[in-house]
Amino acid sequence: MHKLALFRLHLIVFLWGFTAILGKLIHANAEILVFYRMLFAAVFLYIYIRIFKKESIKVSKKIFFQLAAIGFSMALHWYCFFYSIKISNVSIALSCLSLSTLFASIMEPIIFKRKIDISEVIMGVVIVACILLIFKTEFRFKEGIFYGVFCAIFGTVFSVFNGKMFGKTSSGNIIFYEIFSGWSILMIIYLFTGQIFHMNEISYRDIALICLLASVFTAFPMLESVNLMKYISPFTLILTVNLEPVYGIILAFFIFGESEHMSPVFYVASGVMILAIITNGLIKAKKQKTLN
Repeated sequence: MHKLALFRLHLIVFLWGFTAILGKLIHANAEILVFYRMLFAAVFLYIYIRIFKKESIKVSKKIFFQLAAIGFSMALHWYCFFYSIKISNVSIALSCLSLSTLFASIMEPIIFKRKIDISEVIMGVVIVACILLIFKTEFRFKEGIFYGVFCAIFGTVFSVFNGKMFGKTSSGNIIFYEIFSGWSILMIIYLFTGQIFHMNEISYRDIALICLLASVFTAFPMLESVNLMKYISPFTLILTVNLEPVYGIILAFFIFGESEHMSPVFYVASGVMILAIITNGLIKAKKQKTLN
């Protein structure tokens, strides 16, 4: 079952890697993209839960507000991610996601009340060093890197607290209320800022692509990620999600060509980050095998 769970995890990480490609293909700005992605994903999830599975979506007020807070961090994570792509490129946005490992190594022990794993912290420091090297060599993308870092922070908050919510209600309810609440909060913010009046500035082509993004590349993998919490820890989830840059950067290189070409230092630093992640995963697997 563990091997099957890892296969399913890599499948959804591959799908997440492709979201960056869609983010660049969609011409709408990050605010509009995230707004419609969350709206359509919430609709798809509601139809799946209520019509196909015929399950209840009732949750307590306490759980609802907890999920709403996590949903807002999800919305911020997606906004920073797509904004980073729009102002830099796919490779920069995806490479910054690797910082999630460092943030998880600090946040998860605090939330789950376990000892800090020194190997996780060391790996996180290596990743930070690589990001700083990328920042130095790709300084023209400094704003994209800035938003990429915040993308990693909000993504870590979302993943870790999602682990705390597992078992309190169904996985479908967890993801539905997170996405629906995130969209609702965005709606309120856009109403107050007046941005809501610009939400119609989108083409039919972009709507079609966002529908694809919201269903195949959002609703399905999000449900799977919560279901997989039965078999893997939040750190393992975040660890594997760090392979998302590998899939995304390779795809972007072949699809977009010149705009995704980076300096040799970028690829060396990215390679070191991925190697550190894989090495840490092998060490953890060996420790787990010894304990069993």
